[in-house]
Amino acid sequence: MNDVRRWLPDLLAGLAALVVGLLEIDRYWNAERVVWPVLLVVCVAVAVGLSRAVPGAALAVAWFAGLVQVLLGIDPLLAEALFAVVAFGCARWGRLGTVWLSGLSIPVSAAVAVVWLTPYAFDQALQVLGAERLAADAYRSGPYDWRLTAGLLGIVFLATPWLLGLALRFAARSQASRRSQVAAEAERDQAEEIARLREDQAQLARDVHDVVGHSLAVILAQAESAQYLDDSDPARLKTTLANIATSARTSLDDVRQVLSSTAGQGSGGGRHADLDSLIDGVRASGHEVVATEIGTPRPMPPELEVVAFRVLQEMLTNAIKHGRRDQPVHVERHWADGAGEGDLRMEIRNAVPPDAAPGDGTGQGLDGMRRRVEAVGGRLDVRRRPDSFTVTAWVPVRAR
Repeated sequence: MNDVRRWLPDLLAGLAALVVGLLEIDRYWNAERVVWPVLLVVCVAVAVGLSRAVPGAALAVAWFAGLVQVLLGIDPLLAEALFAVVAFGCARWGRLGTVWLSGLSIPVSAAVAVVWLTPYAFDQALQVLGAERLAADAYRSGPYDWRLTAGLLGIVFLATPWLLGLALRFAARSQASRRSQVAAEAERDQAEEIARLREDQAQLARDVHDVVGHSLAVILAQAESAQYLDDSDPARLKTTLANIATSARTSLDDVRQVLSSTAGQGSGGGRHADLDSLIDGVRASGHEVVATEIGTPRPMPPELEVVAFRVLQEMLTNAIKHGRRDQPVHVERHWADGAGEGDLRMEIRNAVPPDAAPGDGTGQGLDGMRRRVEAVGGRLDVRRRPDSFTVTAWVPVRAR
């Protein structure tokens, strides 16, 4: 069914050309001489019918028709004007070779027609077209003027549709190029959107990992320390339980804040700028923390405050989870001097059990910290020694 629909316009065009040609033959030719003109008309109809789908074959049929006409001496038919359709089809839909051959065929066919035509045939053709005055003027001007006129008319008659087809061909290619460009831009935008969504998902995963991991580590440490409290000291037990509740409530608030924050921005800056609260939370869990702050604290943009908070949070989490509980966690914050650009250097050092499995510093938490600081122009250094584990992060104080 699709093939029928595809070929239907071509079939109708060919039939129309056949009808026009047969009507002309019936009007101007006797029955005894009608065989070869009919063949010529059939060739014209076939060429017209193939000009859109198979323009190369249509050009070959047109040249075959011209060869038959010259060899058999068939006078020109008005139906041959439909070869202009073939010229248009070759330029519009033909392959590159067909386009060039059809373009070269126009002056060649005009030259053949000039050599082959007689003044009488030229005069008859112009009279049929209603150009009797042009025929008379060309014939009276001289023995060669009518051939020049005939050649120029033939070239103009065939070159006009050929040039039109070529123009439409280039216009279609330009539109196709624009559509391809639009499609490529749409694909690029889609790829960028997918990449952005994946980065947002990764950022959300890192935020949730930092918040939940830190809070659970603190809660676990507090719960373990509660096991060793003396039953005769309910006040300390209540304080520990209150610390656990506070840590859990804070963790829930942080998770809500992370989930409700704008994609790609991480958690909001507000409370997270308070780095001391992280250290106080670890102390409340029963861990001894030796905190040192060198230099004058400086205000930081919200996005850098978030990075500093999350990185310090993960560093403390690792110290709680993997460090020795009987040894203090050393926390050092060093602020760069001066009011210009600089880094906040945060270093955490904790003792590790002798039987701890050696690590290479490529865990998920460390990878998340490294991604965070590198994203804002900072860096992270991880050093594993037999008796200690040191993580140092440099976070820019100003956006770079």
